[in-house]
Amino acid sequence: MAKKQFKAESKRLLDMMIHSIYSQKEIFLRELISNASDAIDKIYYKALTDDTLTFDKDSYYIKVSADKEGRTLTITDTGIGMTKEELEQHLGTIAKSGSLAFKSENELKDGHDIIGQFGVGFYSAFMVADVVTVISKALGSDEAYKWESEGADGYKIEPCEKETVGTEIILTIKENTEDEKYEEYLEEYRLKGIIKKYSDFIRYPIKMDVTGRRLKEGSEDEYEDYQEEQIINSMVPIWRKNKNELTAEDYENFYQEKRYGFDKPIKHIHVKVDGTVRYNAILFIPENIPFDYYSKEFEKGLELYSNGVLIMEKCPDLIPDYFSFVKGMVDSEDLSLNISREILQQDKQLKFIAKNIKTKIKKELESLLKHDREKYEAFYQSFGRQLKFGVYNNFGQEKDVLQDLLMFYSSKEKKLVTLDEYVSRMPEDQKYIYYATGETNERIEKMPQTELVADKGYEILYFTDDVDEFAIKMLLNYKEKEFKSVSSGDLGIEEENDNKHEAEEKANKELFDLMKEVLSEKVTDVKVSKRLKTHPVCLSANGELSIEMEKVLNMMPNNQQVKADKTLEINVNHEIWKSLKSAFEQDDKEKVRLYTNLLYNQALLIEGLPIQDPLEFTNDLCKLMV
Repeated sequence: MAKKQFKAESKRLLDMMIHSIYSQKEIFLRELISNASDAIDKIYYKALTDDTLTFDKDSYYIKVSADKEGRTLTITDTGIGMTKEELEQHLGTIAKSGSLAFKSENELKDGHDIIGQFGVGFYSAFMVADVVTVISKALGSDEAYKWESEGADGYKIEPCEKETVGTEIILTIKENTEDEKYEEYLEEYRLKGIIKKYSDFIRYPIKMDVTGRRLKEGSEDEYEDYQEEQIINSMVPIWRKNKNELTAEDYENFYQEKRYGFDKPIKHIHVKVDGTVRYNAILFIPENIPFDYYSKEFEKGLELYSNGVLIMEKCPDLIPDYFSFVKGMVDSEDLSLNISREILQQDKQLKFIAKNIKTKIKKELESLLKHDREKYEAFYQSFGRQLKFGVYNNFGQEKDVLQDLLMFYSSKEKKLVTLDEYVSRMPEDQKYIYYATGETNERIEKMPQTELVADKGYEILYFTDDVDEFAIKMLLNYKEKEFKSVSSGDLGIEEENDNKHEAEEKANKELFDLMKEVLSEKVTDVKVSKRLKTHPVCLSANGELSIEMEKVLNMMPNNQQVKADKTLEINVNHEIWKSLKSAFEQDDKEKVRLYTNLLYNQALLIEGLPIQDPLEFTNDLCKLMV
């Protein structure tokens, strides 16, 4: 039989198929199984309009067989088969899709959508095979034909014998190279893994002869290998089942089977949408944070299926970064895929799905917060930081989406509270939402700066995450109430003795000027404190950059060395003030310098900031003791 040449610039196209279009060679099996599924679907649709045909789904299957010795891999289907003309037309022309033509000619119903569109999936076989042989017998035909090709140089078609309707694709697997171990595609475990990964939810059974081990008959300790035919795929995906048929255990089992995590999910979300874009989704909110969640190795994304066939293991465009902890999958028949069915050709449908998923996740989290506070708090302990980062990221674009999900520890309630709960309890005379920053709640509780706000009976939110204050600066306000740090220069609280403080500051202007001179490059001002009650000294910050933000930024790898504008505040009702004032009145400037430096370093320690010269600090302490 004379060899025929491919059409449509076959050599260039086939070279692209083998080297450029597919990112992973294992995908060839997904493509061939999808084609086999389409072939069976075509019989189903024929039966809808042909009274002489009956379609019994149990009679149809796909079988994958490996022959290590012969180095062949065979994919057999009981589908519609191909005539000689169809072999010529569909396999002799690269990028000619018989499935796409069938879709155009037939109205598809009952969720039996044809998978193929481009007519290139078949040729992915040449990524792993030197020779591809197709033996096919068409429905209604008495004749069978064999199509065979070694690649871009052409193909042969000749009559052959085949008893049953359907198609066999026989791949003669390439020899191993230094870079590729092609023989892995003849290994049972590898083939099962690829089928489960990509084709687990093909609607027809995918069968394989699987090796088992059992005791030899009549023996107590001698074992033998045996083979039995098994169905490898699950066939009916859980997301296509009616929600009423499923239990919490079914969802948990699916979570474990898909290896989304080793924990139990706190919440599952089952979405089914029929509209402009049809899709099904099952989403999980995990209980525990993955070990690599905050590392660069972590990849966000949902599994993306098209018609039950896995297209992407992790599609990052389906969920925003601040919901990156969500696990699960999306299946849609309406995605526009590229030629390799790996990457989306256009993202209009994907954006629509992503927008709906974002809204659904937010509603479920709000529902969890409202109806199961304990579970929400457990979730928030794991992933609250990511929500706060979402508020800060992209200049606060998503702050309105996330602000009602935020929680912070409350000085009054001694537990996590929402911003809405805080605002609902605010006294009428309270202008701001007050917060304090620190490493732990215990350290914040002891901060000198909290004294005035606490004495007024105002609630304080404790910020212990690095991102907290950055997020709040981006949020600006909540329900028209601005945020105010207890360490800010102006607390917005008027006190009866404010005039007394101002008089004290004026009366001791020369002393404060001298202290400011001693600390010339360390602080922007030294003044009487209105906030301190029992502590002698503290630092406050002026401007947008707080002391806590300075600490966080200076811990970054690029070491920005930023400085907040600090003010040293002195409690004039404390005994230390009397000593300081006495030294100044006695014109003992050396002692004033000593006290000033000690007070400044004390304030640094309270803030958790490093002392610039520890040796000088210890010498100053020794001078005081002597």
